[in-house]
Amino acid sequence: MVIFLYAGFMAFEDDDAPPRRRRGPSPAKTAATRQALVTAALATFFEKGFADTRMSDVAARAGTAKGTIYLYFTDKAALFGAVVVEVLRDARAGRSVPRPRPDEPTGAFLRRIVPPLLSELQRSGRSQVLRLVASEGTRFPELTRVYRQVAIEPVLRMIRIYARRAERRGELRPHALSDQPILMAAPAVIAMLWNGLFAGDEPLDVAAMFEAWLDLVFGPVPER
Repeated sequence: MVIFLYAGFMAFEDDDAPPRRRRGPSPAKTAATRQALVTAALATFFEKGFADTRMSDVAARAGTAKGTIYLYFTDKAALFGAVVVEVLRDARAGRSVPRPRPDEPTGAFLRRIVPPLLSELQRSGRSQVLRLVASEGTRFPELTRVYRQVAIEPVLRMIRIYARRAERRGELRPHALSDQPILMAAPAVIAMLWNGLFAGDEPLDVAAMFEAWLDLVFGPVPER
């Protein structure tokens, strides 16, 4: 009853009264809602696939109103892009941008930095994002476009930087890797796709496969 009286009172307020200032959601609440939507989207994409996931499914899973999701993401492709960013951020787990030590061989630097990231991706199960793109990307070009922009192109840029360093230091033949940076990413990509499609109960160790590839490219770690 009090609520109805209050509502009636508000309806008859003086029109000349100054408008009340509406306080928007706090930044913390906004960030929490966005995170809930991204987490729900990741689980829903893995469960239903990209094609069968509806924005309303994600909103319901996150415990938000149906229209709330569109305040954060314009469409499903934008939501998927946020999921990919989240997966990569989780894999880095707060690590700073990696830089080799001044006298550190490039191969040793890559062995130090990359395998832990790959192990975390595999352990968390979030490497399934790549399989999702591979299985549904032909039907949904926006899926491959977003994944390439968010995940692939930044990685290839970093590989070129490290490849040119290795070439300057005489560790690799000039242009051997800097012109074809996909060669460095290929073993991890193949291992993740293999695990999602063919491995069954015997998945490949993605980090170990990458380290074996580094042995082929840079030579094995010298014995002490």
